[in-house]
Amino acid sequence: MIRFFGIGPWIAAAIALILAASLWAYAGPGPAARGGGATDVVLPPGESLPRIAGMLSRAHVTGAAAVFVIAAKLTGAARLLKAGEYEFPSRTPMWKVLAALRDGRVVRRFVTVPEGVTSQAVADILLRTAYLSGQVAAPSEGSVLPETYEVRRGEDRTEILGRMMEARDALLADLWAARASGLPYQTPQQAVIMASIVEKETAKPDERPRIAAVFINRLKAAMRLESDPTVIYGLTGGEPLGHGLRTSELVSQTPYNTYVVAGLPPTPIGNPGRAALAAAMKPTPTDDLYFVADGTGGHAFSDNLQTHLRNVAHWRAIESARARGVKP
Repeated sequence: MIRFFGIGPWIAAAIALILAASLWAYAGPGPAARGGGATDVVLPPGESLPRIAGMLSRAHVTGAAAVFVIAAKLTGAARLLKAGEYEFPSRTPMWKVLAALRDGRVVRRFVTVPEGVTSQAVADILLRTAYLSGQVAAPSEGSVLPETYEVRRGEDRTEILGRMMEARDALLADLWAARASGLPYQTPQQAVIMASIVEKETAKPDERPRIAAVFINRLKAAMRLESDPTVIYGLTGGEPLGHGLRTSELVSQTPYNTYVVAGLPPTPIGNPGRAALAAAMKPTPTDDLYFVADGTGGHAFSDNLQTHLRNVAHWRAIESARARGVKP
């Protein structure tokens, strides 16, 4: 039994009661969450211990703010509390809350930009992410690096977009410095344009360097690129066409129709990922000038028109059999 010498029994009883209540507030169940099973709290950087205690108390994460302050000081956690977003289940004990803040067990949130999407699609992804703040406009095409980015609740969308663009610039600088010799690019931006076409032409990572080689060889031979994705971009700005390319669309007069216009399109047709950018900088050494789907999800390559026409005929036969419901 705890004995208090030199003080009256009522005071001793009051002190004992306060100590018991404080211990219960620290080790016992915390308050019930207001909004269901958990409470989300964002602690800004630079907040003082009393302000943090007050924020947690007002959010119904902890009970008495004074007990939190004392506990943080007694346990040595006061100088180790970390800013960020935290999620606490209903009735989490104060000691667990304190441990989470001391260890920085923040909620981790991510935004993913898929490879090949347009810059307008990137802006739309950010705008649909409800826990971010601010407005954002689509940047120039091809200026974003498709990746998964960690973000914070309340972070400004323009700042996140800036990080995506800086990541693209840093990668592009490295790849450009280490590029293969003899490439038909005058600027890094031309390599990005090529990479954006490669990105749209194949979903198989191992094919990208060879697809890039075909288009690079065609540029060197003064042949038109004849890439369907560039035609579609000129017609829809990167939105799905909704049907197979028609003959009338293949002769459409847009700056992106590489069946009609020689050389590279004026801008990228999307935001290429790391693999496509690397492929455009270091294509497979090959003389291939043509490729066509082979029916397996990949492509058949050739370095002469005769072989290409046979590959095309084989693909058409596969398409015809599939249309009839016959397994090729």
